[in-house]
Amino acid sequence: MKPAKKITQKAHASGGASGKGAKGFTAEERSAMKERIEELKSEARRGRRTDAADGESAVLAKIAALPPADRAIGERLHAIITAHAPTLSPKTWYGMPAYAKDGQVVCYLQSAHKFKTRYATLGFSDKANLDEGSMWPTVFAIQELTASEEARIVALLRKALS
Repeated sequence: MKPAKKITQKAHASGGASGKGAKGFTAEERSAMKERIEELKSEARRGRRTDAADGESAVLAKIAALPPADRAIGERLHAIITAHAPTLSPKTWYGMPAYAKDGQVVCYLQSAHKFKTRYATLGFSDKANLDEGSMWPTVFAIQELTASEEARIVALLRKALS
């Protein structure tokens, strides 16, 4: 009896010029990972206790750099989160605006532009207390923020921090 052949696959990080049939990470994902590495290096240089003003200014700079539609959502989300969840500290996370409690990211904004999607998303990490039975949503698509969506976000923040 012959031993089973071991099959190996290699993912190509570059993906080629066309990107067709590409395996591995997209350019956007690689960029986000590079940004995360820089964030970690910056935190290490300043020590674990980073200045809250540094985090706020980094988040505001990321929001200001977004295209107009994403910027409007980012500015409004920042205002909602800082007003209704003052225990969360703004920081960047994989180059995205994020909000952390005790250094752990609770929620973040992923712009539509960054990953070339048709809507921005508000995501919650496993640190958010959103559990409902055996399955619950943790990422929410946002195309615009009306009073109804704002109220829902406030409720999600309260639950996440409970």
